Amino acid sequence: MKPPSLMIAVAALLALVASGCTTYYRIKDTTSGRTYYTEEYKRRNGTLIFKDTKSGAEITLPSSEIAEVAEDEYKKNTAK
Repeated sequence: MKPPSLMIAVAALLALVASGCTTYYRIKDTTSGRTYYTEEYKRRNGTLIFKDTKSGAEITLPSSEIAEVAEDEYKKNTAK
């Protein structure tokens, strides 16, 4: 049996790794100027497809700018 402190350290490390795996994106529609936030996106036939976190809508954009953002900016701009 492993010492309890080692088990706690392993559990804490796993929690830290799991929480740090999410990447957040700010996507700007270069045609309208509207800004969206998402955790993932796909490119298909020259268009960008993603789910807008705030509205829950699936968005398809032919022209966009993508930037990775910090978790605090993402949460601030997606709060309902």
